[in-house]
Amino acid sequence: MRHLKKGKKLSRTADKRKALLRGLANSLILHGKIKTTEAKVKALRPFVEKLITKSKKPTLANRRYVLRFLNKKATAKVFGSVGKKYKARPGGYTRIIKLGRRKGDNAPISQIELI
Repeated sequence: MRHLKKGKKLSRTADKRKALLRGLANSLILHGKIKTTEAKVKALRPFVEKLITKSKKPTLANRRYVLRFLNKKATAKVFGSVGKKYKARPGGYTRIIKLGRRKGDNAPISQIELI
């Protein structure tokens, strides 16, 4: 049974799944929006929202926590502009827009963007 098991496996092992989420999170922070499959977007949303929440309070411990998941450039951006932008917002920093189906394999495609 899957009691208290959060998140999707995305047909990957744990280390590959973590690498995928870290890469998607870096791209989202640096570019503001990305397009990928719906399952990946739904798995990415809570991951990124937790990082942005940490960036709202720029302590050394929070910066080190975020640096575990994002590269230096993305970490600087999330603490510089993104964290300050959402200072008064209590959550819900991302928006998911469904775009339809991919032509090759008919996979559902969605776009995730920072509000």
